[in-house]
Amino acid sequence: MRRREFFGALGGGAIAWSLTARAQERMRRVGVLVGGAVTGRPEVAAFEQALQQVGWTDGRNLKIEYRSASGNAATIRKYAEELVALAPDVIFVVGSGPLTRLLDATRTIPVVFVSVVDPVGAGFVASMSRPGGNATGFMQIEYSLSGKWLELLKQMAPGVTRAAVLRDQAEIAGAGQFAVIQSVASSLGVEVVPFNVRDPDEIDRAVTDFTRTATCGMVVTASALTLVHRERIVALATRLGLPAVYPRRLYVNGGGLASYGFDIVDQFRHGAGYVDRILKGEKPADLPVQAPTKYELVVNLKTAKTLGLKVPQSVLARADEVIE
Repeated sequence: MRRREFFGALGGGAIAWSLTARAQERMRRVGVLVGGAVTGRPEVAAFEQALQQVGWTDGRNLKIEYRSASGNAATIRKYAEELVALAPDVIFVVGSGPLTRLLDATRTIPVVFVSVVDPVGAGFVASMSRPGGNATGFMQIEYSLSGKWLELLKQMAPGVTRAAVLRDQAEIAGAGQFAVIQSVASSLGVEVVPFNVRDPDEIDRAVTDFTRTATCGMVVTASALTLVHRERIVALATRLGLPAVYPRRLYVNGGGLASYGFDIVDQFRHGAGYVDRILKGEKPADLPVQAPTKYELVVNLKTAKTLGLKVPQSVLARADEVIE
């Protein structure tokens, strides 16, 4: 055989082998349970991009099954059960409520979570370092962060002497966050009073009554319910002229004054990394739950102006984003 024909045959064989290997590559399946729409969300795009960077492409060697449910417990339960019935290789889930429903539905399918406040206290994992079950992931905040919300409120509105703290009393994390806020309150000269967020109408009435005396502000803690009711909470602060600090930028994008909290896009990227490791054979029980590696401060100058506040330069200098 002549040299050119030999190498031509060799190259053709290699191409044929590559095509056969790709055809035989097993399609893996990942379930994703999120709140709200999927399309157009930067964190979802970051999740898919992070998977692509380690070799997983939706439609080629991976099938991503999305389910979107926002706030409604019955819908969340339905979609959790649907995803479990599909028997995916791993399920990626956002938030404590959906995670609760998933773990009710399966204790065998690997689960990677993000945006969960207190996974140990809620009983989702045995410990941060050794989760021990079928779930692991990334927590939303460390409790120590909660005190910084009140500090930020006092920096932006020095005249505040009383602060309403919105929390979900039904969650262990609600009590934990309030305890930290309360521990720093006296040193800041602020009286803090907790308000439960289970009944939005009651929030409106109670906070309105609370703000009739003294110079008041508001701190909104991290929970599924405060997130679900965020538009109403921001509207309440606007109507009452309350300076308020929130746990996520979503509130500030919607007109809130300021937020300090974890970067959800960053968590989705890290979550994709855990999905990849599980697809390659590692077990959730052996992957430690991690705290956020990146926090962001967002300030809405338009809202500050409406409230008659001049944001200190020290706060603006630290801000990751300033909305004008």
